[in-house]
Order: sequence, then structure tokens, then C-alpha cells
Amino acid sequence: MQMEPKVNILLVDDKLENLLALEAILEKLGENLVRATSGEEALRCLLHQDFAVILLDVQMPGMDGFETATLIRNRGRSRHTPIIFLTAFSTSDQMLFKGYALGAVDYLLKPLDPNILTSKVTVFVELFKKTEAVKQQAAQLVAVNAELRQSEERFRSLSTCSPVGIFEIDTEGGCRYTNPRYQAICGLKAAESLEKRWLESVHPEDRERAIASWSNYIYQGRDYSEEFRFQTAHGIVRWVQVRSSPMLSGQGELLGYVGTLEDITERKQAEEVRAQVIREQTARQEAEAANRMKDEFLAVLSHELRTPLTSMLGWSKILRSKKLDEKATSRALEAIERNAISQMQLIEDILDVSRIIRGQLRLNVSAVNLITVMEAALEAVRPLAEPKDIKLNIALDTSVGSVYGDPARLQQIVWNLLTNAIKFTPKGGRVDVNLSVICGEEQTTHKYAQIQVIDTGIGISSEFLPKVFERFRQADSTTTRSHNGLGLGLAIVRHLVELHKGTIFAQSPGTGEGATFTVKLPLLQDNRGSRASREATGEISSPVASTPLTGLRVLVVDDETDTRNFLSFMFEEYGASTTAVASVDEALAILEQAKPDILISDIGMSEKNGYMLIRKLRSLEPEKGGCIPAIALTAYTREEDRLEALSAGFQQHLSKPIDPTKLIAMVVNVLKLPVEVAVS
Repeated sequence: MQMEPKVNILLVDDKLENLLALEAILEKLGENLVRATSGEEALRCLLHQDFAVILLDVQMPGMDGFETATLIRNRGRSRHTPIIFLTAFSTSDQMLFKGYALGAVDYLLKPLDPNILTSKVTVFVELFKKTEAVKQQAAQLVAVNAELRQSEERFRSLSTCSPVGIFEIDTEGGCRYTNPRYQAICGLKAAESLEKRWLESVHPEDRERAIASWSNYIYQGRDYSEEFRFQTAHGIVRWVQVRSSPMLSGQGELLGYVGTLEDITERKQAEEVRAQVIREQTARQEAEAANRMKDEFLAVLSHELRTPLTSMLGWSKILRSKKLDEKATSRALEAIERNAISQMQLIEDILDVSRIIRGQLRLNVSAVNLITVMEAALEAVRPLAEPKDIKLNIALDTSVGSVYGDPARLQQIVWNLLTNAIKFTPKGGRVDVNLSVICGEEQTTHKYAQIQVIDTGIGISSEFLPKVFERFRQADSTTTRSHNGLGLGLAIVRHLVELHKGTIFAQSPGTGEGATFTVKLPLLQDNRGSRASREATGEISSPVASTPLTGLRVLVVDDETDTRNFLSFMFEEYGASTTAVASVDEALAILEQAKPDILISDIGMSEKNGYMLIRKLRSLEPEKGGCIPAIALTAYTREEDRLEALSAGFQQHLSKPIDPTKLIAMVVNVLKLPVEVAVS
């Protein structure tokens, strides 16, 4: 601990013994005692030192105490130094008045009482120390204030010249400070910037996102960094990056938030230019790749069409020019027939792809038993597997029910997958064909039929696997390739599977490791899906149980032909009478004639959508159909989509793909049909 500095005490007396006596009394104070034997010597001491108190003898030869005191008071440095006069004579009123007039603080008579002297001197010593402490604190305060002024001026200068906007807000959201750059970015005056929040300057299209992200930041208390468009009152739009951090006290208490606004419009424009360049480069590369694919496809098409023609024309010329025996003639006809079938399949594939591209591939849907479909496809490919000695391992779960679909197209899916597996499996290989029931990932109550075709063939490389279902794509498109075909089969399969509301994906460990193709198709509910098998065995449900919608008139509106056919078939299977139309105008035109009990309408139709239909319908009088119950069918599955459908006038909202069980139950619920009648 640093020792406190000693205080100076000036002792003035012309007699040495008196000075020694004073020192003896005051030495216990532990301060610095300075002697002076005359007034002149005392004044010299006061030139370079400050004293807490002066003990001054009155009667001294030459310059007495009063004269000395007068000179002490005339000097600025010692003008306020306390003086205690010491005298051996009785103090008259005149002497006291003279001493006090000269600035004396007290008179002490000799001989001195040590206790009184010590007590009085101690008071002035302590007063001096405290005065010095106050002076020191005042000097420190002056220095701190000067530093604060410099710091404030420095901050003001930095803030004013800052290239980014700076703001400070309190815990209630009120703005306490903004700098000129902030005001310029927001297009506000200084006073306005303190009245409005920065969120009010965000572009209307970005404001909802900005409010949500800022509210989340206030709740979590972490650092904040987001990019929004700002729009000024004059319509100027600029991109701004907003950053913010909580402002905490030394005790960790939240005081508010400090943040910055940085104009990043130029950066955004540069990024957009760069993205546009990349898009153009990508488009150019894709166009070049498409041209290469087209050229490769035309070369392959020429090869695939000419190869069977060579055999067909060759054998036909031989048959016309030479007389062959029965065995040779049979061989020639078999070759012509085989190549004609191959060429016909190529043409069918090309026509199917053409229909897919034009959106004209349609399904003739009905309830289809997959066992029958798969057995027919397997029977058709056995002649392809036998010459290559490929073993077909078949595992078909007979409990799998039916699906709604086109039996011919479903058989085409299975046939294409099987022929593809046999084509790419070497001699002596194996192809596994499985059919089973699985539950959906999201809805465990919804079941799917899963078809798997697993081969031990050449496999698929990891680079080509993502492209395996693309049109005109082949892993090997050179003229020296070892497998024929146009590369259309799997693309057709994927489209057909998706038309049936199913999914398909391919897996392969790699080249030479075989491949697995998995198809998932939504099953009808158990009692509907197995209806065909129950009818075949005589297990037909009672009319009440199997036709819960008997006598019901249903109006179906959907611009997709397959969906209309599917819904019509489904409702008629449940006993309803269905009218299906493709547009809003057709629905409104036949509404009064059909007099439906319920409306089933798609939302996302071309030209006029389902919202326009229901709003027009609800504007009609009740006797003209204005109060008909309605159910919306849509691929838009968000909660806000459901609320929009209900607010528009629909009673219920069902997302696609459509589960027949749910739709029928929804119809029963909307129409409040008796429970015993609605059993299905």
C-alpha cells in the first residue's frame, strides 16, 4: 500500500528553544516540521513549499509576526494558508483584532498546552489533506471530461463519416440514435428517423419476412444479419444488409440493440449479372448437350430401324427368289416376324414419347388386379430370358389388392422393366421379381403396392444413375455398343408410373453390380381393392355396404381427363350418379340441369380455377345451386391453401393424390348421410 505523503507545517520563532519545544509537541503527528527563525526565513520557505498551517510568533526582532503575516497574505500562493499566532503576552482586544484582520485563524498563549496545540494543528492538517484530495479529484475530473469530450467528438466524426448506417434502439423498440448514412438509406430526415423503425422502410414484398426474422431475433437475442429491399418515400429501391447485436451493461442487463444498415445494391446487381451469365452458360451447355443427344438419338434410331429391316428384306428376297424347304421357310418367317415385332415396339416407344411430350398420353382407368398384370408381363418375357438361360425368381404377394389404373399401361410398366433387366443381364444371370404391400412414410394408414425388379446385370454407374429416367439417355450411345434400344423405355415407365400417382426410383452399387428398380403405386382401400377377387369367388358385399352413395348426384369438375375418369369411375362404383366436366364454364352451364347433391372441384385448372367457380356458385340463389355443398381437390397442401379454400366457400379441402377412402368419408360427412347407410 502506498504511503500517504507528509504535510508541511511551518514553525516560526526567533528563539531556538521555542522551536524545539514546538517540534517535541508536534512530532507525534508524523508530518514534516519546517523551522524558520525569522519572518524573512519564513517567507523564503513559502516560495517553494505549501504548508497546511503556520505557527507564527508575534514578538520577533526586526520583522515581527504581524508584518510577516501581512507579507504572507500578499502572496497568492500563501494567501489562504492558516496562521496561528503564538504570544507570551496577554492578548488584548486590539491585538486580537489586528491579528484576525491579517488573516489569523487563532491565538495561543505561551506557555502552550500541548493537547490544545496538537488538536488545533491536527484540524488544519486534516483540512489541508482533504483540500488537496479534492483538488486532485477535480483535476482528474477535468481530465476525464476532456477525454470524454474527445471521445464524443471522435464518435460523432466516425458516425457522421461512416459508409454504413448506424442505429440504436431501446428495449421497447424506440429509436434513440441514427447517423446521416442511416437516414439517407431509409430516405428520412433526422427527426423522422427517430420516430420510425427501420422495418417501415423495408419494401412491402419483403416486410413480412423482415418482421418475422426481427421478432425471432429479439426473442432469441443472438446476432442478426439479413438482406432486404428498402424502398424510400420517393420510390427508390435498394438492397440493404441489416446487422444488429444486443447492447448489454457490465452486469449483463439488456440495454437495447445497436445495428448497421449497409447498401449492397451494387453487390446484388453484380451477383445477378453473374447468375445471368451462369444461366446463359448453362443453357448454352444444355442446348449443346441436347443437340448432341439429338444427333446420337438419330444415329441410334437409324441403326435400330435398319437392323431389323436388313433381316426382314433379306429373308423376304430369299423367299421370293428361291424355293426353300419347310424348315428353312419356317426359320425365315420366324426371323421376319421377330424383327417386325422388334420394329413395331420401337415405333410404339417413339409414339408414346411423342404423346408424352405433347401431353396427350391418356389412361383408361379401372380397378386393376396387379397379380394378373404381372403374370401376363412375366409370361410375355419368358421367351427373352430362356435363350440367355436367365433365371426368373418370382415372389408375388397374393394379398396385394387392386389399384386404379390402366391395365395395358401397368403391364407395359412391368414388361419394360423386365425386358430392360433381361437385356442388361449376362447369360446365366438372375432376375428377381417381387410384389408386396408397404405402408406410406407419412400416412401409415395408407398402403402401397411395391413392385421390385432386381437383376445381376451390368449395373449403373453413379454418374449415370441420376439420368437413367431421362428421354434419349443411354450410358453408351456409340455405334459399337453391345445393347440395342433407343433409350426411351425407362423414360416412358417413369411417366406412366407418375400418371398412376406412383413413384419409381433406381438403385445400383455401381458398374457390374446389378440394378434394382422399385415402383410404388397407391392401393385402393382393402375392401375396395380386393373387390375383384371377392366377386370372382362369390364374396360380393351387400348393396348397402358396397354402395354408400346410392342415388347421390355428383358434379365433378377437373381439366385433367384421367382424373375426371378416375373420379367418375370411383363415385359410380360407390353407387353415385356422376356428371364430369372439364371447365368452370361447363360446370355453370349444366348446373341447373344436373341438379347435383355435391360438387367436387379441382382448384388448379387452366383459364378459370376452382376459386372462381365456388365464388360464382355462392353468388347464385339457393334454388339455382348457390348452396350446394362443395369439396376442393388440390395439389396445394399448405395450411393457408386449406384456409383459402374454406374461406372461398368450399366445405372441405382434400389434397392430392386422392385417397378414395378419405374422399368418400368426406362426402358422407359433408352431406351428413346416416352412418348405417355410409358403411363401406
